[in-house]
Amino acid sequence: MKGLYCRQGETSGLKFIIQETDVPTSLSHHQITIQVKSCALTPVDVQLYKDLQLLKDSIPVGREVAGTVLQVGSKVTCFQPDDEVVGILPLDNDVSGLCDVVICHEHHVVHKPEKVSWVEAAGAIRDGLRAYTALHTLARVAVGQTLLVLDGASPFGVLAIQLAHYHGVKVLASALSLEDQKFLEQLRPSVARVIGVWDTKVDLVESCLEETGGLGVDVVIDNGVTFYKDDSEAPRHLPHKHDIITLLGVGGHWVTTEAHVQLDPPDCHSLYLKTASVSFLNEEVWTTSSACQGRYLHILKDIVEKLSTGTFRPLLEHPVPLYEATVYMEMVQKKQLRKRAVVQL
Repeated sequence: MKGLYCRQGETSGLKFIIQETDVPTSLSHHQITIQVKSCALTPVDVQLYKDLQLLKDSIPVGREVAGTVLQVGSKVTCFQPDDEVVGILPLDNDVSGLCDVVICHEHHVVHKPEKVSWVEAAGAIRDGLRAYTALHTLARVAVGQTLLVLDGASPFGVLAIQLAHYHGVKVLASALSLEDQKFLEQLRPSVARVIGVWDTKVDLVESCLEETGGLGVDVVIDNGVTFYKDDSEAPRHLPHKHDIITLLGVGGHWVTTEAHVQLDPPDCHSLYLKTASVSFLNEEVWTTSSACQGRYLHILKDIVEKLSTGTFRPLLEHPVPLYEATVYMEMVQKKQLRKRAVVQL
């Protein structure tokens, strides 16, 4: 059967190709076979594969899958044939999620509610996991706190806003364009303040301090950050690290998606004076370590439950056919799409 794979080009960057692949026919005791109905497309982090010594000539693409259970191993207790499931395949998986059939451990998927569509389930599972990791595991948000979501109109940002509203958190969000600002202003429950950083007249720090009475926000979730004021290569909308530290309140949490944050002694001193902290958002830790397997499965179950009740309303592209998967994946890798792309099989 065919699947989507990623290869490192000799002269160019990553190349995405659809190629034939073989799926093992035998199951271990705790594995299940899934007939894939939909698979989300997310960027491939080649550096992470290198760090974990998992880099191969062909990296399977598409790990967020939803489908129907075909077979179960002899010791599987959670599922049976014809169950509808959704989950995230581990990094060391050898088969692309865009294959008709995949095999995985039973603890990598959860039951999908019947009222949740295949596309919604696959498209929301990773962004939902990131939102839970950022807000609960790292920031430990509480009712009445103030959260700033940078790039709130991204697929991840939207679910983070919706999860924060569910827990009684006041939400501020930045918009990268006029279209994003209009979208965020129409969200319900409504965002307390949408900060249009696309407008050069708008100052992120001043807006946050004004909205919080000068106290600063309790939690900041970024979507990238710059380290130098004269960094001409960085996108204009990215905030500077000093701005984020400045708008943090006492005891605040900065949750960053940037793997290489550089904090100078003055930055650390500012954080020390506020007893503030910096946490790194890497949702892959849930599948690379089994230390918190029970908590991970609980989070996945909670995500699909919130999808079924309408608490989560993911930001999705129209379903993508398999023959267009390579084109869409290239756009996903270059971060050219503002909505989550999901391939429907």
